[in-house]
Amino acid sequence: MAAVARDEAGRFQGASVVVMQGISDPETAEVMACREGLALASDLMLRKVRIATDCENAVRNMRGLGMGCHGHIIRELKEGMASFEKAKIVHESRASNFDAHRLAKSSMYKPLGRHVWLLSPLDGVCTNYLNI
Repeated sequence: MAAVARDEAGRFQGASVVVMQGISDPETAEVMACREGLALASDLMLRKVRIATDCENAVRNMRGLGMGCHGHIIRELKEGMASFEKAKIVHESRASNFDAHRLAKSSMYKPLGRHVWLLSPLDGVCTNYLNI
């Protein structure tokens, strides 16, 4: 699960990835990636966050009661979002999540656990926008 943080101008702020075993369901991975995005925003001490996902079901579940097989993660996300001045999760096309998907794929063979990059993007991964 991967997250990439950018400011309003598209400048790289940070990236993180969580490598774990046993997650094979794409929707579960996407909900967990949203959770990682919130954790990254917290690490960066951001007050306003907008998490984009290409999983429409994740967004729909966030707007609902948050029940179902991802309910525990969604409840955790909702609680975490309350600690920000403004936080929302939105559905966007996969193209807008290109860097996060690329980072996730490139990290499949990293050691288990969380890996974080601050200020400087990972070489060859977070290159979708100008990194000023």
